[in-house]
Amino acid sequence: MTDIVLLGPPGAGKGTQAKRLVETRGMVQLSTGDMLREARSSGTEMGRIVAAVMDRGDLVTDEIVIGLIEERLRHGAAGGFIFDGFPRTLAQADALEALLSRMGRGIAAAIEIRVDDAALIQRITGRFTCGACGAVYHDVTRPTARPGVCDVCGSTDLRRRADDTEEALRQRLLEYYKKTAPLIGYYHALGRLRVVDGLAEIDRVAEAIDAVLDAALPAPA
Repeated sequence: MTDIVLLGPPGAGKGTQAKRLVETRGMVQLSTGDMLREARSSGTEMGRIVAAVMDRGDLVTDEIVIGLIEERLRHGAAGGFIFDGFPRTLAQADALEALLSRMGRGIAAAIEIRVDDAALIQRITGRFTCGACGAVYHDVTRPTARPGVCDVCGSTDLRRRADDTEEALRQRLLEYYKKTAPLIGYYHALGRLRVVDGLAEIDRVAEAIDAVLDAALPAPA
């Protein structure tokens, strides 16, 4: 099995690639938000702790998140785990390393889906979806055949996310570079950083990630 971290700014395609790895390799994607919601309704001791913290309106501590991750890791995953959205800071990366070491596991690769900021902004600010069928379009790379009309279902309910503006995206990128980008140097220093071109076609990005994972798998005995 192979545990990996996916790195990259908002809109780089981490979610898309993680979903594909779940489907094709039997990996399990660990989402901090999903784990917190599940824990809150689980009735376990950790769940009661999470519920109490969230009900007070406090931020969930790194220790609690690490505890949730440990619980989930103990259930196992045939294809390994994908850490997407955690760690976000160097302190969290250290805590995750310590946890995995205690459990006899380790991050085989931290895969950075690298994108150019200007291209990323164009990619995100130009996208819109059909509110009726969910089809995804883009002003430049995939416009509708008829302006304002969905090619798939004919609906005129075409929508843009409120936060898909250049101003909002630049703020999200700033937060990423301040808090999360240092992880790139962290995993580079550990010799585990691998970089793929996030501006390539989705299938090409997937192939590059597969190549990284195949190289990280232990050789047959």
